[in-house]
Amino acid sequence: MGATQLFFACSQYAAATVTAAIRAGRFGTRADHRRILVVTDRADLPETSTAPDMMAGFAALAAEFDDIRSWNDFVRPYHPAEWFPREQDTALWQRALRTTWDLGTDDLEIACESIQGRPSQTVARIFADSPIHVYADGLMSYGPTRSRLDPTVAARIQRLIHVDLVPGLRPLLLTEHGVPAEMVATDVFTALLRELAERAGDAGPRPATRSALLLGQYLSSIGILTADEEQALELRMLRGAVRLGHRHVLFKPHPSAPLERSRALEEEARHLGVGFGVLTEPVLAEVLFHNMRPALVVGAFSTALLTASRLFGLPVARTGTDLLLERLSPYQNSNRIPVTLADALLPDLDDAGSVASWSLDQALETRRDLADLISAVGFVMQPETHPGLRPRAHEYLARHLDDDTRRYFQGKRLARLGLPGGTPARFGFVPRTPTVRRVARGVRSVRRIVSRGG
Repeated sequence: MGATQLFFACSQYAAATVTAAIRAGRFGTRADHRRILVVTDRADLPETSTAPDMMAGFAALAAEFDDIRSWNDFVRPYHPAEWFPREQDTALWQRALRTTWDLGTDDLEIACESIQGRPSQTVARIFADSPIHVYADGLMSYGPTRSRLDPTVAARIQRLIHVDLVPGLRPLLLTEHGVPAEMVATDVFTALLRELAERAGDAGPRPATRSALLLGQYLSSIGILTADEEQALELRMLRGAVRLGHRHVLFKPHPSAPLERSRALEEEARHLGVGFGVLTEPVLAEVLFHNMRPALVVGAFSTALLTASRLFGLPVARTGTDLLLERLSPYQNSNRIPVTLADALLPDLDDAGSVASWSLDQALETRRDLADLISAVGFVMQPETHPGLRPRAHEYLARHLDDDTRRYFQGKRLARLGLPGGTPARFGFVPRTPTVRRVARGVRSVRRIVSRGG
């Protein structure tokens, strides 16, 4: 048998992604490798949450692996998102892992997600001689690497494996290190998700009538919104779905979100006179897509909005992206690309006509500049990492920056980078109101008259 392959996954969606890659032949044949799936629960309190291997439908994924291990069990009592060994101790920890997981002296390959974070960085350091395969479990792969990687880690990354969630768009992640991107066939991934949903059986409700499904993301936990603002956003989702005529709404909260938020939605639904339910069963959104066939899926910028449309053919709508584009801080925040993609592609919940007529193919046809927009945003996010994108960003801003696209950029940041549309720092405080624009146009007119001598 060849090398032992260690697959690290922090969510069931991530485990499904890498399992689909295995089924698509991206990791060789079963006969040539021993495969171990290492699951991690990175919830604030893992003891009170459901680990990926404990969620309904996991048997559909487990069949591809020879063994299942828990990273939480290995690092306990430390939290998996925090523990990191001292450099001088990594060889000791490798020996401990080889003993605990019965790895012997096998050559090892590592497949992991989010290489900038833990536990992926931790594992890459412990197994310092092993090749690394990174797989993308969402929309962030279309954006730049959020932080500089240790050269000894970056040099071992063989490829980025991703699902084709936005046709025609290539991931920017890790391209600064020359890492090639490989796609998992969409039909393979979709088939696996459907099998997972069928294995999940009765997990999640099967309402008599098709319901609108609201996706919570718990944005206050990562400091993008306050708790009150996030609750207001979820209420906005509910009211928008009701305005579109939906008489029954289901809410899938983030597993870590407090119960009070669901109660506020329940009270508002009662006030609006519509049926309402909260989905507390720990299942993938894609399980609900398959088993429930929602009449509409509503969210902010969740990857699940794209899987609902792209893989399950469901109607979708986004809301709150205007506020999120303003609030993301710093500009380099890695959520910026997912928010930009949702805002640029998906229909606005408040635009009934757009929601009714929208399709992903049509949206991509309308936004032919999408790849250039994402390249421009990616460069402005990480100009030192991607200096080669400057000409493309400059051209995009010079040709397309207007009232519609300006929300994707910050004027002062553009000015610092010497790009079109930059706002000089001393004028950065001036609000862009109709009055200010009218005065500015008047000043420019006077200047033109004076320059002509008239």
